[in-house]
Amino acid sequence: MDYASLEAFLDKGKAVLAQSPLALILIEDLVEVDSTIRHHLAAGFRTVLVFAPPALELPEDLAALVHRVPFNMHARDALTAAINPVIAACPETTWLYYCYNAEYLFYPFCEARNVRELLAFHTEERRDAMLTYVVDLYAPDLGRNPNAVNLTEAMMDRSGYYALARPDPANGNLPKERQLDFYGGLRWRFEEHVPWARRKIDRIALFRAQKGLQLRPDHTFNIEEYNTYACPWHHNLTAVIASFRVAKALKFNPGSTFNIQSFNWFNSVPFEWQSQQLMDLGLMEPGQWF
Repeated sequence: MDYASLEAFLDKGKAVLAQSPLALILIEDLVEVDSTIRHHLAAGFRTVLVFAPPALELPEDLAALVHRVPFNMHARDALTAAINPVIAACPETTWLYYCYNAEYLFYPFCEARNVRELLAFHTEERRDAMLTYVVDLYAPDLGRNPNAVNLTEAMMDRSGYYALARPDPANGNLPKERQLDFYGGLRWRFEEHVPWARRKIDRIALFRAQKGLQLRPDHTFNIEEYNTYACPWHHNLTAVIASFRVAKALKFNPGSTFNIQSFNWFNSVPFEWQSQQLMDLGLMEPGQWF
Protein backbone atom coordinates (compact mmCIF):
# COMPACT_ATOMS: atom_id res chain seq x y z
CA MET A 1 0.00 0.00 0.00
CA ASP A 2 1.30 3.47 -0.88
CA TYR A 3 1.03 6.52 1.36
CA ALA A 4 1.43 10.18 0.46
CA SER A 5 3.90 10.85 3.27
CA LEU A 6 5.25 9.48 6.53
CA GLU A 7 2.73 11.62 8.38
CA ALA A 8 -0.10 10.08 6.34
CA PHE A 9 1.12 6.59 7.15
CA LEU A 10 1.35 7.33 10.87
CA ASP A 11 -2.18 8.74 10.76
CA LYS A 12 -3.77 5.92 8.78
CA GLY A 13 -1.52 2.97 9.57
CA LYS A 14 -2.03 2.54 13.30
CA ALA A 15 -3.24 -1.05 12.82
CA VAL A 16 -0.15 -1.80 10.74
CA LEU A 17 2.16 -0.57 13.50
CA ALA A 18 0.67 -3.11 15.90
CA GLN A 19 1.68 -6.03 13.66
CA SER A 20 4.95 -6.91 15.37
CA PRO A 21 7.65 -7.47 14.26
CA LEU A 22 7.90 -4.58 11.83
CA ALA A 23 10.78 -4.19 9.35
CA LEU A 24 11.73 -0.70 8.19
CA ILE A 25 13.78 -0.74 4.97
CA LEU A 26 15.51 2.52 4.08
CA ILE A 27 16.14 2.89 0.35
CA GLU A 28 19.21 4.99 -0.49
CA ASP A 29 19.50 3.95 -4.13
CA LEU A 30 17.89 1.41 -6.48
CA VAL A 31 20.48 -1.37 -5.97
CA GLU A 32 19.07 -4.76 -4.85
CA VAL A 33 15.87 -3.32 -3.45
CA ASP A 34 13.80 -6.35 -4.51
CA SER A 35 16.17 -8.89 -2.97
CA THR A 36 16.33 -6.92 0.28
CA ILE A 37 12.55 -6.84 0.62
CA ARG A 38 12.16 -10.51 -0.30
CA HIS A 39 14.83 -11.57 2.18
CA HIS A 40 13.08 -9.87 5.08
CA LEU A 41 9.62 -11.04 4.09
CA ALA A 42 11.00 -14.59 4.03
CA ALA A 43 12.50 -14.05 7.49
CA GLY A 44 8.98 -13.72 8.89
CA PHE A 45 8.43 -10.01 9.53
CA ARG A 46 4.70 -9.43 9.70
CA THR A 47 4.95 -5.93 8.26
CA VAL A 48 7.51 -4.35 5.92
CA LEU A 49 7.58 -0.58 5.64
CA VAL A 50 9.70 0.78 2.77
CA PHE A 51 11.04 4.34 2.83
CA ALA A 52 11.61 4.89 -0.87
CA PRO A 53 12.37 7.57 -3.48
CA PRO A 54 9.73 8.20 -6.17
CA ALA A 55 11.95 6.56 -8.80
CA LEU A 56 11.59 3.11 -7.20
CA GLU A 57 9.33 0.73 -9.11
CA LEU A 58 8.45 -2.51 -7.38
CA PRO A 59 7.12 -5.68 -9.03
CA GLU A 60 3.40 -6.10 -8.50
CA ASP A 61 3.82 -9.07 -6.17
CA LEU A 62 6.12 -7.09 -3.85
CA ALA A 63 4.14 -3.87 -4.03
CA ALA A 64 1.12 -5.74 -2.69
CA LEU A 65 3.08 -6.99 0.33
CA VAL A 66 4.72 -3.82 1.61
CA HIS A 67 3.73 -0.39 2.87
CA ARG A 68 5.54 2.33 0.96
CA VAL A 69 6.34 5.82 2.22
CA PRO A 70 8.04 8.44 0.01
CA PHE A 71 11.25 9.55 1.70
CA ASN A 72 14.58 11.15 0.83
CA MET A 73 17.25 9.14 2.61
CA HIS A 74 19.91 11.64 1.54
CA ALA A 75 18.36 14.50 3.49
CA ARG A 76 20.02 15.75 6.66
CA ASP A 77 19.28 13.52 9.68
CA ALA A 78 17.25 11.20 7.44
CA LEU A 79 17.84 8.12 9.61
CA THR A 80 16.40 9.56 12.80
CA ALA A 81 13.71 11.50 10.93
CA ALA A 82 12.44 8.20 9.48
CA ILE A 83 12.76 5.91 12.50
CA ASN A 84 11.89 8.00 15.54
CA PRO A 85 8.35 9.03 14.48
CA VAL A 86 7.57 5.35 13.84
CA ILE A 87 8.88 4.37 17.28
CA ALA A 88 6.72 7.06 18.89
CA ALA A 89 3.62 5.89 17.02
CA CYS A 90 4.04 2.16 17.76
CA PRO A 91 2.33 0.43 20.66
CA GLU A 92 4.84 -0.19 23.43
CA THR A 93 6.67 -3.53 23.13
CA THR A 94 6.25 -3.66 19.34
CA TRP A 95 9.46 -5.13 17.91
CA LEU A 96 11.07 -3.13 15.12
CA TYR A 97 14.01 -3.71 12.81
CA TYR A 98 15.70 -1.37 10.36
CA CYS A 99 18.19 -1.73 7.55
CA TYR A 100 19.13 -0.18 4.21
CA ASN A 101 18.75 -1.67 0.74
CA ALA A 102 21.36 -4.30 -0.18
CA GLU A 103 21.46 -5.39 3.47
CA TYR A 104 20.33 -8.80 4.73
CA LEU A 105 19.56 -9.93 8.28
CA PHE A 106 21.07 -13.18 9.57
CA TYR A 107 20.68 -14.63 13.06
CA PRO A 108 21.59 -17.99 14.62
CA PHE A 109 19.74 -20.88 12.98
CA CYS A 110 17.77 -18.53 10.72
CA GLU A 111 17.46 -21.30 8.13
CA ALA A 112 15.09 -23.17 10.44
CA ARG A 113 13.61 -20.48 12.69
CA ASN A 114 11.81 -17.29 11.74
CA VAL A 115 12.37 -13.87 13.21
CA ARG A 116 9.21 -14.07 15.31
CA GLU A 117 10.62 -17.09 17.14
CA LEU A 118 13.91 -15.26 17.60
CA LEU A 119 12.26 -12.24 19.17
CA ALA A 120 9.89 -14.30 21.31
CA PHE A 121 12.90 -16.02 22.86
CA HIS A 122 14.76 -12.72 23.29
CA THR A 123 11.71 -11.23 25.01
CA GLU A 124 11.59 -14.18 27.40
CA GLU A 125 15.18 -13.35 28.35
CA ARG A 126 13.94 -9.88 29.37
CA ARG A 127 15.80 -8.16 26.56
CA ASP A 128 14.35 -5.19 24.70
CA ALA A 129 17.06 -4.82 22.06
CA MET A 130 19.54 -6.97 20.13
CA LEU A 131 23.02 -6.04 19.00
CA THR A 132 23.76 -6.64 15.33
CA TYR A 133 27.12 -6.44 13.58
CA VAL A 134 27.18 -4.98 10.08
CA VAL A 135 29.43 -7.35 8.12
CA ASP A 136 30.57 -5.93 4.79
CA LEU A 137 29.98 -7.82 1.56
CA TYR A 138 31.65 -6.95 -1.74
CA ALA A 139 31.99 -8.20 -5.30
CA PRO A 140 35.29 -9.95 -6.09
CA ASP A 141 35.68 -8.28 -9.48
CA LEU A 142 35.00 -4.54 -9.63
CA GLY A 143 35.55 -4.56 -13.37
CA ARG A 144 32.49 -6.74 -13.85
CA ASN A 145 30.59 -5.17 -10.94
CA PRO A 146 31.57 -1.49 -10.74
CA ASN A 147 28.99 -0.84 -8.01
CA ALA A 148 30.69 -3.58 -5.89
CA VAL A 149 27.50 -5.64 -5.64
CA ASN A 150 27.25 -9.29 -6.69
CA LEU A 151 24.99 -11.58 -4.67
CA THR A 152 26.08 -14.83 -6.28
CA GLU A 153 29.81 -14.19 -5.80
CA ALA A 154 29.74 -12.08 -2.64
CA MET A 155 32.90 -11.97 -0.54
CA MET A 156 33.44 -11.03 3.12
CA ASP A 157 36.34 -10.61 5.55
CA ARG A 158 36.96 -13.63 7.75
CA SER A 159 39.05 -11.66 10.29
CA GLY A 160 40.08 -8.13 11.20
CA TYR A 161 37.24 -7.42 13.62
CA TYR A 162 37.86 -5.95 17.07
CA ALA A 163 36.17 -4.08 19.91
CA LEU A 164 37.12 -1.13 22.11
CA ALA A 165 35.65 0.00 25.40
CA ARG A 166 32.94 2.62 24.95
CA PRO A 167 33.81 5.63 27.15
CA ASP A 168 31.17 7.41 29.20
CA PRO A 169 31.73 11.20 29.08
CA ALA A 170 29.30 11.61 31.99
CA ASN A 171 31.48 9.39 34.18
CA GLY A 172 35.00 10.60 33.53
CA ASN A 173 35.23 8.58 30.30
CA LEU A 174 35.25 5.32 32.23
CA PRO A 175 33.99 2.36 30.13
CA LYS A 176 30.25 1.97 29.93
CA GLU A 177 28.90 -1.26 31.38
CA ARG A 178 28.29 -4.02 28.78
CA GLN A 179 28.88 -1.64 25.88
CA LEU A 180 31.63 -1.83 23.28
CA ASP A 181 32.44 -0.10 20.01
CA PHE A 182 33.06 -2.67 17.26
CA TYR A 183 35.23 -2.16 14.19
CA GLY A 184 36.36 -4.10 11.14
CA GLY A 185 35.56 -4.85 7.53
CA LEU A 186 35.90 -2.27 4.78
CA ARG A 187 35.47 0.63 7.20
CA TRP A 188 38.66 -0.53 8.93
CA ARG A 189 40.67 -1.52 5.84
CA PHE A 190 39.84 1.70 3.99
CA GLU A 191 39.56 3.94 7.03
CA GLU A 192 41.26 6.87 5.28
CA HIS A 193 38.06 7.21 3.21
CA VAL A 194 35.64 6.84 6.14
CA PRO A 195 34.99 9.60 8.69
CA TRP A 196 35.81 8.55 12.25
CA ALA A 197 32.19 8.82 13.40
CA ARG A 198 31.10 6.28 10.73
CA ARG A 199 33.71 3.55 11.29
CA LYS A 200 31.77 1.47 13.85
CA ILE A 201 30.05 -1.69 12.64
CA ASP A 202 27.67 -2.20 15.58
CA ARG A 203 24.02 -1.34 15.18
CA ILE A 204 21.06 -1.94 17.51
CA ALA A 205 18.88 -2.97 14.61
CA LEU A 206 16.29 -5.03 16.51
CA PHE A 207 14.49 -3.32 19.37
CA ARG A 208 11.15 -2.88 21.12
CA ALA A 209 9.31 0.41 21.12
CA GLN A 210 8.69 2.12 24.40
CA LYS A 211 7.67 5.59 25.54
CA GLY A 212 10.45 8.13 25.11
CA LEU A 213 12.76 5.85 23.14
CA GLN A 214 14.77 7.60 20.43
CA LEU A 215 17.38 6.42 17.95
CA ARG A 216 20.50 8.58 17.74
CA PRO A 217 22.47 9.27 14.53
CA ASP A 218 25.26 6.88 15.60
CA HIS A 219 22.84 3.90 15.68
CA THR A 220 22.58 3.90 19.48
CA PHE A 221 19.57 4.75 21.66
CA ASN A 222 18.91 7.29 24.38
CA ILE A 223 18.05 4.45 26.80
CA GLU A 224 21.47 3.00 27.65
CA GLU A 225 20.33 -0.57 28.35
CA TYR A 226 19.30 -0.81 24.71
CA ASN A 227 22.95 -0.31 23.73
CA THR A 228 24.30 -3.28 25.71
CA TYR A 229 25.47 -6.47 24.03
CA ALA A 230 24.17 -8.78 26.79
CA CYS A 231 22.28 -8.83 30.06
CA PRO A 232 24.25 -8.90 33.36
CA TRP A 233 23.80 -12.62 34.01
CA HIS A 234 24.70 -14.37 30.73
CA HIS A 235 25.41 -13.94 27.03
CA ASN A 236 22.48 -13.12 24.77
CA LEU A 237 21.72 -13.60 21.13
CA THR A 238 23.36 -11.30 18.63
CA ALA A 239 22.78 -11.07 14.88
CA VAL A 240 24.47 -9.94 11.67
CA ILE A 241 23.43 -7.61 8.89
CA ALA A 242 25.32 -8.69 5.77
CA SER A 243 25.70 -5.44 3.88
CA PHE A 244 26.94 -4.14 0.53
CA ARG A 245 26.35 -0.58 1.73
CA VAL A 246 29.96 0.40 2.50
CA ALA A 247 31.32 -1.24 -0.65
CA LYS A 248 28.78 0.69 -2.73
CA ALA A 249 29.62 3.95 -1.01
CA LEU A 250 33.37 3.53 -1.47
CA LYS A 251 32.84 2.95 -5.20
CA PHE A 252 30.26 5.70 -5.66
CA ASN A 253 32.32 8.30 -3.77
CA PRO A 254 34.60 10.24 -6.17
CA GLY A 255 37.14 10.64 -3.36
CA SER A 256 37.71 6.89 -3.05
CA THR A 257 36.52 5.09 -6.18
CA PHE A 258 39.69 5.66 -8.24
CA ASN A 259 41.93 4.60 -5.34
CA ILE A 260 40.25 1.21 -4.95
CA GLN A 261 40.81 -1.37 -7.68
CA SER A 262 39.71 -4.36 -5.58
CA PHE A 263 38.30 -5.09 -2.14
CA ASN A 264 39.90 -8.54 -2.04
CA TRP A 265 42.75 -9.29 0.38
CA PHE A 266 44.25 -12.45 1.88
CA ASN A 267 41.44 -12.70 4.44
CA SER A 268 38.62 -12.53 1.87
CA VAL A 269 36.36 -15.58 1.72
CA PRO A 270 33.15 -16.32 -0.19
CA PHE A 271 30.03 -15.45 1.74
CA GLU A 272 27.94 -18.61 2.08
CA TRP A 273 24.58 -16.95 2.85
CA GLN A 274 23.99 -19.10 5.92
CA SER A 275 24.19 -18.52 9.66
CA GLN A 276 26.67 -21.26 10.55
CA GLN A 277 29.52 -19.50 8.73
CA LEU A 278 28.88 -16.32 10.73
CA MET A 279 28.76 -18.23 14.03
CA ASP A 280 31.93 -20.16 13.17
CA LEU A 281 33.73 -16.87 12.53
CA GLY A 282 32.52 -15.50 15.88
CA LEU A 283 30.48 -12.76 14.25
CA MET A 284 27.27 -13.58 16.09
CA GLU A 285 26.37 -15.24 19.36
CA PRO A 286 23.64 -17.88 19.83
CA GLY A 287 23.57 -17.23 23.58
CA GLN A 288 21.28 -19.74 25.31
CA TRP A 289 19.17 -20.33 22.18
CA PHE A 290 19.71 -23.92 21.08
